[in-house]
Amino acid sequence: MELGLTGRVALVTGASKGIGAGIARALAAEGVNLHLVARRGDVLAALADELRAAHGVDVTAHAADLGQSGAPGQLAAVVGAVDILVNNAGAIPGGDLFTVDDATWRQAWDLKVFGYIDMCRQFYPAMQERGRGVIVNVIGLAGERPDAGYIAGSAGNAALMAFTRALGGRSPDHGIRVVGVNPGPVETDRIRTLMQARARDKWGDASRWAELQGGYPFGRAAKVAEIADQVAFLASDRAGYTSGTIVTVDGGATTRGR
Repeated sequence: MELGLTGRVALVTGASKGIGAGIARALAAEGVNLHLVARRGDVLAALADELRAAHGVDVTAHAADLGQSGAPGQLAAVVGAVDILVNNAGAIPGGDLFTVDDATWRQAWDLKVFGYIDMCRQFYPAMQERGRGVIVNVIGLAGERPDAGYIAGSAGNAALMAFTRALGGRSPDHGIRVVGVNPGPVETDRIRTLMQARARDKWGDASRWAELQGGYPFGRAAKVAEIADQVAFLASDRAGYTSGTIVTVDGGATTRGR
């Protein structure tokens, strides 16, 4: 399917690894010029070189911590207007109400919850002025499957879901679409490392980590490309009447019960 994205400009946060890097690769393959943002400038630079060589697109790497006050505004001043904003930065730690201390909770929300909000505030006005643009918020399944053992993440993701729906309900008045993606478990390096540790603890053999995915839909976690391709589609004109909604990519786990 031709997505018609060639020549457009996208900014992807949390782009150094995992889903963010996958999104960068998917968009570059569609001919999108990129601004990539993450804290690890060296890793970003290597990814930028890879994408330029593979797809001939323009790629600029920005090393930044978007959880720091003023960072989104500083980034916007450097980048300027974009056609597509993909908010993907931030991982909220697990724990219940009493194990996630105040500082940890606030720091995590500063990057993911308020970081997404601040990035929208910075890039939305230029989209509105031009009468077009797409914002894709990569959120997370805990917002619709709240878990007391992941309370900060559940509450933060639920807030971002509401934010995305509220903003995306009004944004078509300005020619802008705002959508969200809720990935279920995704086979990233982080998930593999966690599962290898669990397999080592359970069986004394880290190489058996894939067996722990047996309870997932289809017997596996999602592939990074399956999330990234969904984001690329939503960012394209093929999804031109989609706004104010959240697309769940979890293999049906949410609706099959616990």
